[in-house]
Amino acid sequence: MKDFNELVQTVFSGLSPLVIEDVADEGERILVRARTPRDTAACPVCGAPSERVHGYHWRMVADVPVDERRVVVRVRVRRLVCPTRGCRHTFREQVCGVLDRYQRRTVRLTRQVKAVVKELAGRAGTRLLAILAVSLSRHTALRTLLRIPLPTGRVPRVIGVDDFALRRRHRYATVIIDAETHERIDVLPDRTADTLEVWLREHPGVEVVCRDGSATYAEAIRRALPDAVQVADRWHVWKNLCEAALSEVKAHSTCWATVLDAPIYDGPRAQTTLERWHQVHGLLKKGVGLLECARRLQLALNTVKRYARADRPERMLRVPKYRASLVDPYREHLHKRRAEDPSVPVKHLFEEIKALGFTGCLNLLHKYINQGRADADRSHVSPRRLARMVLTRLDNLKVEQHELLAKLTAACPEMTQLATGIEDFAPLLTPHVDNADALTRWIAQVRAADLPHLHAFTRGLERDRDAVNAALTLPYSNGPTEGVNTKTKRIARQMHGRAGFTLLRHRILLG
Repeated sequence: MKDFNELVQTVFSGLSPLVIEDVADEGERILVRARTPRDTAACPVCGAPSERVHGYHWRMVADVPVDERRVVVRVRVRRLVCPTRGCRHTFREQVCGVLDRYQRRTVRLTRQVKAVVKELAGRAGTRLLAILAVSLSRHTALRTLLRIPLPTGRVPRVIGVDDFALRRRHRYATVIIDAETHERIDVLPDRTADTLEVWLREHPGVEVVCRDGSATYAEAIRRALPDAVQVADRWHVWKNLCEAALSEVKAHSTCWATVLDAPIYDGPRAQTTLERWHQVHGLLKKGVGLLECARRLQLALNTVKRYARADRPERMLRVPKYRASLVDPYREHLHKRRAEDPSVPVKHLFEEIKALGFTGCLNLLHKYINQGRADADRSHVSPRRLARMVLTRLDNLKVEQHELLAKLTAACPEMTQLATGIEDFAPLLTPHVDNADALTRWIAQVRAADLPHLHAFTRGLERDRDAVNAALTLPYSNGPTEGVNTKTKRIARQMHGRAGFTLLRHRILLG
């Protein structure tokens, strides 16, 4: 009997405040009979201790499963008489740490259920709990989740602000985090300036705000916290530079394509492009504004701006966009065979590469050869691939990529200036106190070159210059906020977009 009592105390150690009288095996469940100790209990109203028993009640509560079977605890609790005159007559005693008022689960089982629903929420949480022998409906799981108290802490000195989509292109929300500890602070139901301004005014103490290039957030911060330091996101600054560099590479396709002997698209689409360039610049020479040009030519305003940036019509021509093909691994063999015998039938080439492992069809090979890709000295280089090489750190490039990049960037002075400008800008992304002056020199250097897309990038930097200077000189970043947004997308996908904002906000803040 002593060994049995020790085993019961070990297995049901979480019920130690109770007096366990019996444990019965009922097959699918284990029944534990227990009672409360004969100690005094405090009245929940006046706090006066009492041990005078008025009666007894039975409570049935679920406990943590044992051996993949449900555990039910049948507890006899006392109803005591309050000794204070004028207070409530009787009260039922509660066992702290084991039984909570009105609950049908023990405290430790509730703690485990909360840990599961915090990660998986409703249906997924109930499925996992069913495997663990805990019976729970999805509605109860969600109620348990929403009862978990949200963390309430001080307002941080440095915060990160970013938006995320509740329904893409329709509804957005704003997440606010502590940029130093990465803790979630709050989630706002939209991304308007007024909502963020109200929140900032209600939570004084913020000194630094990390954000992306949103003008809405910038305006809200200026109105609510005029003395706060705004820090732009370095990742977005680099992303904008990458897009400008890609546009410059595309604009100089006629320059570097001659080095590769790559064809320039000269079909009907190219003729239309050249005609539009002459139309746009003809109107601009007459003093017509960009918006009026767009109206007269029935083009989008951004399209007219793109034509206006090109000082020569040739800069609008592009290298054809060739996708990766199944024929690419056999290009060297085709190039060699066609150099030896230019009249070799395509059917023979198809049979040869098919014996080497080619799995495509004859029409694919015909298209590949008609595009001139088999006769080129090297594989096709797209503008995006060249831009990627220009934007990659030189130490991370292979030897052949170094040689190819040197040839392509030397094709024209503008390409050389583009590569030099990107190489000079990259070190500025490492925060340093001298980067603000270095950025000023870099902007002057870029504006002296014939790189209109980089000029547009520098104008964007100047519009938000204070925040960009703070991003390049201070150690703060909006990267942690972007990480929270990535996890938010996982939570939203897990709930299939059917949950409301209240539940999504609760799960985001619980982290």
